[in-house]
Amino acid sequence: MRLFGENMLRLIEACISTLPRDVFKKIEGAYRSETSNALAQLALSIMRANAIAAMIHRAPICEDTGIPTFYVRCPDELKRSQLSAQIKAAVEEATSLGLLRPNCIDSITGESSPNNIGIGVPIIHFDNGGEIDKVEVCLLLKGAGSENQNRQYSLPCELDGFGLAERNTRGILKCVLHALYMAQGFGCSPGFIGVCVGGDRASGYECAKRQLLRSLDDENGDEQLRQLEVDVMRLGNELGVGALGFGGAHTLLSCKFGKLHRHPASFFVSVAYMCWAYRRLGMVMDAKTGKLIRWLYEPTHTDEGLNFTLPSGVKELSTPLTEGDVRRLSVGDVVKLNGVIYTGRDMVHMRLSQSQAPNDLRGYAIYHCGPMAVKRNDRWVVLAAGPTTSIRHEPYQASVIERHGLRAVIGKGGMGARTKEALKRFGAVYLHAIGGAAKLYADCIEDVEDVWWLDEFGLVEAMWKLKVKNFVAVVTMDAHGNSLHDAVRESSALALERIMHSINHPCADCKV
Repeated sequence: MRLFGENMLRLIEACISTLPRDVFKKIEGAYRSETSNALAQLALSIMRANAIAAMIHRAPICEDTGIPTFYVRCPDELKRSQLSAQIKAAVEEATSLGLLRPNCIDSITGESSPNNIGIGVPIIHFDNGGEIDKVEVCLLLKGAGSENQNRQYSLPCELDGFGLAERNTRGILKCVLHALYMAQGFGCSPGFIGVCVGGDRASGYECAKRQLLRSLDDENGDEQLRQLEVDVMRLGNELGVGALGFGGAHTLLSCKFGKLHRHPASFFVSVAYMCWAYRRLGMVMDAKTGKLIRWLYEPTHTDEGLNFTLPSGVKELSTPLTEGDVRRLSVGDVVKLNGVIYTGRDMVHMRLSQSQAPNDLRGYAIYHCGPMAVKRNDRWVVLAAGPTTSIRHEPYQASVIERHGLRAVIGKGGMGARTKEALKRFGAVYLHAIGGAAKLYADCIEDVEDVWWLDEFGLVEAMWKLKVKNFVAVVTMDAHGNSLHDAVRESSALALERIMHSINHPCADCKV
């Protein structure tokens, strides 16, 4: 089975860089049909171009490669411990090659594992069944931005002012739509979701996540679950959250339901949210030799449409920025940023809120990003550099803006009231980068000028000084107190309220 280990490395390399054809087809369709919102269309065009660029250059689609999750079916006589060892060896090698970002953190000490091997990492599920002479392995890479948007409901329950969800199909439908509303743009919408009805808390989440292994073109064999999938798709896109929470027609690209039997006292609805960068591939191998027989989920192969077109009126900005530079910007402006920017995630924001920065940050931008970077010839090279979800930094962002004189914050998903007030008071803007477009943003980085706190915080949480050119982003929170995120959240709340009413009082022609 020597070839098995080699194929696991090959599977990881393919999965980080190549979307399955059924996923790419959904993104392509959303891009072609999005006519209701120019910012959403721009976001979808960049997502599409990034997926093609990553595939061509065998580069990471998104810098957050998540916690690798393997689903293995094999004959009983094969030693699972040996297969696990080879999978872990492939993960370790992939990390050393810069294919997987070091995402394995000790939850108590905060120490970062350099090879992505730790307690419970990677995740390997062994399933019974399958063909007696074959080994089947599926790999799912699910970043934390989407993982953090998973939700679980215990019915009956009140849905944050949107009414009661009871133990019936209408209650199930309400919970799933509420989960989509809550996700907004934090999980890099448009999303794909797996849903499980029933089970206990642990098995419900696991079943929901397994729905993400299904082909997007399949049809549910359970008539009631199939109808729920149809209803969620139709009503979910009526929310108008759109790509990255910019608004628009495409909030959801696929919904798959499963079910488990449950205890009489429990009725769980579990939702597994997946971002647009839906990375899952698989292999079927010979059980004796490990030789590849065929791929599962046909990988995408195209080089058409690599480029995207920016709208007219793009604003060119160069750091350091002045207060006048940012006060002239408004929500909805598309900008190209040039010059030096600094990265900062959770640990950096905690540090900067309490102490001095290692460099003068006045007039500069802080980028919510944990890049994938490798050292080549004693120089750092960034392979992927998309944004992380900004709302995690809300407790610290206002004080960091005030203390260090920032003029811009770059991230995804938007931020809260304290940051909005700080942007207005001190003269700064929030620039929304395109979530998941990690290859294209890496191409914008001309040089890594410095890095701080690498040994203390680890590669992902360290503070990087990057020189960028033509870094494209959208102003979604300006220096005048305006927020696109607030506007979309309010409009989608009204839409959800209307939808909930229609579920409670269906018309004669409605199938809900």
